[in-house]
Amino acid sequence: MNAFFATIHTSFRRQLTYRAANLSGLFTNLMFGFFRAAVLIALYKEQTSVNGLSINGAVTYAGLTQSLIGVMSFFHWYDLMHTVYDGRVGADLLRPINYFSYWLGIDIGRALGALIIRGLPLFLVFSVFYDITLPESLIQWNLFALSILFALLISFSWRFLVNLASFWTPNALGIGRFAFGLSWTLSGFYFPLALFPDWLANFCRLTPFGASLYFPIQVFIGNVQGAEIMQGFFIQVFWVVTLIILGHIVLAQGVKKLVIQGG
Repeated sequence: MNAFFATIHTSFRRQLTYRAANLSGLFTNLMFGFFRAAVLIALYKEQTSVNGLSINGAVTYAGLTQSLIGVMSFFHWYDLMHTVYDGRVGADLLRPINYFSYWLGIDIGRALGALIIRGLPLFLVFSVFYDITLPESLIQWNLFALSILFALLISFSWRFLVNLASFWTPNALGIGRFAFGLSWTLSGFYFPLALFPDWLANFCRLTPFGASLYFPIQVFIGNVQGAEIMQGFFIQVFWVVTLIILGHIVLAQGVKKLVIQGG
């Protein structure tokens, strides 16, 4: 356990050292947040609500998704894959910590750094320019925080699983691009799922992608209540457990196939 928290601390400090990259990422994400908000406002025109999602909720959605890009790193992450191809994976597998836990610690530290440097400042600046919707109670804030925790576990477990493809192929970038393309589309990142056809929106909500991005934002803006919240958390827990188990099964098989520098 000490090794796990030490990994988080080291990764967090490393993330904070990339000041220029973090600031440029903050500015880029903020500009895209403004652009996406403008597109949604134009789509709504004179309407105040679409499928239960208000115009303020949609604008908040745009700002919050942009704020979470760096935290979730849901759409682009090849760090584990690179260590397989340059041979560092051999040393990582010999560390006195479970391989999955080691990378989870790295990811949590990275996410915390991204939240402090990019996520929170971006949303604060965004809120200056737009009338956003905020949680109305401490309970709602706590539910949102819990949903974000589960969302990060889903996001990491999915990215971990995708990166394990590098144990079998000398170039798994194509697999990664396809897999992360699914994340972009089915998570509702481009547009809120409320604007999708009902059959597609309902399907996306059941996937790990909708569970890790769309559901937490719905909790934040107060669009889910009572049984819907419980159902959303059930889906999140299901994907956390399923993806972690799959990750360990695939890892166990991948280690048997792994070849490092011909050895």
